[in-house]
Amino acid sequence: MKSFIDENGYMVEFSHDEAFGDAYHVFVICRYNGKWVLTKHRKRGLEFPGGKREDGETIEEAAKREVYEETGGLVNELIFLGQYKVHDPIKPFIKSIYFAELGGLESKKDYLETDGPLLLAKLPDVPGKEYSFIMKDEILPLSLKRLKDMMEG
Repeated sequence: MKSFIDENGYMVEFSHDEAFGDAYHVFVICRYNGKWVLTKHRKRGLEFPGGKREDGETIEEAAKREVYEETGGLVNELIFLGQYKVHDPIKPFIKSIYFAELGGLESKKDYLETDGPLLLAKLPDVPGKEYSFIMKDEILPLSLKRLKDMMEG
């Protein structure tokens, strides 16, 4: 398990398993045709799709729905990478992290709170101001390392 302090001063813990229990939030690292699939959230900036689980939904169903809603992406397969817990003293939360290889991208009229998909050949080493805070802490590098280790192992 890894831990760090986020930009809000909260302790964040990352685990490769479901150590924190039932997650109600998802973060989905997506690729399509060899490119990273991000979305532009209207308030936060560029980030991978994600969101909250709805009533009656599994966390995997939420992951697929959020990817589709925010990017038009059709998930072929989800690979669980881990979880993280943000120890916000008022509203702590647990988020499950997945990798998804997309089978297609459908054009949509409405991408909800985002401006739709953005495909990148390479992720920046240091995300600039146009990127969401979600892309700037240690969760993305830890998740990408986990994915690399899984693919090599």
